[in-house]
Amino acid sequence: MPKLRVHGFTISLDGYGAGPDQSVDAGLGVGGEQLHGWMVATQFGHEQFGLEGRGSTGRDDEFARARTENTGATVMGRNMFGPIRGDWGDDEWRGWWGDNPPYHHPVFVLTHHPHEPIEMEGGTTFHFVDAGIEAALEQAFAAAGGQDVCLGGGVSTVRQYLEAGLVDELHIPVSPVLLGAGERLFGDLDGLDRYEVVEVVSSPLAAHFVLAKKS
Repeated sequence: MPKLRVHGFTISLDGYGAGPDQSVDAGLGVGGEQLHGWMVATQFGHEQFGLEGRGSTGRDDEFARARTENTGATVMGRNMFGPIRGDWGDDEWRGWWGDNPPYHHPVFVLTHHPHEPIEMEGGTTFHFVDAGIEAALEQAFAAAGGQDVCLGGGVSTVRQYLEAGLVDELHIPVSPVLLGAGERLFGDLDGLDRYEVVEVVSSPLAAHFVLAKKS
């Protein structure tokens, strides 16, 4: 049965999934880029970002690659799509990822402001859903064609789906950095008793926690 998965959603040692003062120049907030150092260092990260060298293999690389396995669609919040708030304005913003985003499948963006779909290179099309989290998930499962749906973030979006009990599995890497402020993923969140930790794997750059909904 297809699942809604949170995969690779990294938090800091003090629990933040993004740093403070998010902006065009700091999409993950001040210091937030440190969170994903474990993934960037992998062979998969080097391939995704066009970096020189091979990158590391091992468990970090395996976890990074697993995000794309059996994934047919992604759901994300508007804040993850871009820094624009309110009306879309000049409509020039097409996401953080350039002309060929790394998804290569349909992506459903939660918003309060309707927008026509944006078709990108490589098979990614951004669809904008203003009917709530359940509607976005329904559309994503329909588009995924029997595969899983990945919940991309940001923090507020993941928290909404967790509180609604709609997330089936979570892979949460904990990066050994302290941000001191920002957006907490688990702080003061209802519904966490639905989940249990089923796997813990550590590397020098991250501790990987896998959680699943209790049967």
